[in-house]
Amino acid sequence: MTVLDYRLSQLDQLEAESIHIFRESAAEFERPVLMFSGGKDSIVMLRLAEKAFHPAKIPFPVLQVDTGRDFPEVLSTRDNWVNRLGVKLVIASVDDAIRDGIVVEDGKTSRNRMQIATLLHAIEDNGFTAAFGGGRRDEEKARAKERVYSHRDEFGQWDPKNQRPELWNLYNGRLHQGEHMRVFPISNWTELDIWDYIGREGIEIPSIYCSHQRRVFERDGMLLSESEWNTLREGETVTERTVRFRTVGDITLTGCVESGASTVDEIITEVATARVTERGATRGDDRFSEAAMEDRKKEGYF
Repeated sequence: MTVLDYRLSQLDQLEAESIHIFRESAAEFERPVLMFSGGKDSIVMLRLAEKAFHPAKIPFPVLQVDTGRDFPEVLSTRDNWVNRLGVKLVIASVDDAIRDGIVVEDGKTSRNRMQIATLLHAIEDNGFTAAFGGGRRDEEKARAKERVYSHRDEFGQWDPKNQRPELWNLYNGRLHQGEHMRVFPISNWTELDIWDYIGREGIEIPSIYCSHQRRVFERDGMLLSESEWNTLREGETVTERTVRFRTVGDITLTGCVESGASTVDEIITEVATARVTERGATRGDDRFSEAAMEDRKKEGYF
């Protein structure tokens, strides 16, 4: 006698939950947008959105906040995805924001932090009422306490003490004039889930996530890339090492790790034994203080 097992795997359950969130949000909000950096999390998010609305096209644009310091491999992958899916790409440029006086380049503030005002201006300028983000609760403690529907006030700010309950996966998307919602469809995923899904779906990702040779130098316990924007300090020397990136962002603040993992299967094995999250290990902007991420999110960061 054949017994059929209709139970979903963990990955299938996560996929179904994310697709449900995309469909609910697209039906509820007038002008949603998907924040797309070209990194692994936003790529998985775009793949989920593609599945959620297939065979129709994705019914909202994608938004990238361009720091002007992004890895070229990431921008190339971004363009491949946008062209394949035929979605509208909205680019909010930090360089343009500096030129237009939206943010001030004082030589001290990182481009990563300048993304906050740049993003908020793009959301207001385009009238977006909801923005899908690729934040996951396992990444960082500020993100661990954020809801799937994360309310932002008329100034784009987040109040962690004033969050809406989400009992039985019921989401409250009510907004007043000028407010918007950040929506996190992959909030319950882990880094390992992301890589398992990339492997299962055969998803295209930037090549720098895999092992490669790179000229790097060590600063504050991280390996940073040699580039025109990374000026060496006294005592720092450049060496060539075999590395890969666990997360991608501003090249001046994103570190890599020494690794020989050159395939998705090898990366999955490596991530399964990791004891530090990718942001904790390789993002300089999260090391400024114990509450660096929460402080930025309160101001409007994604």
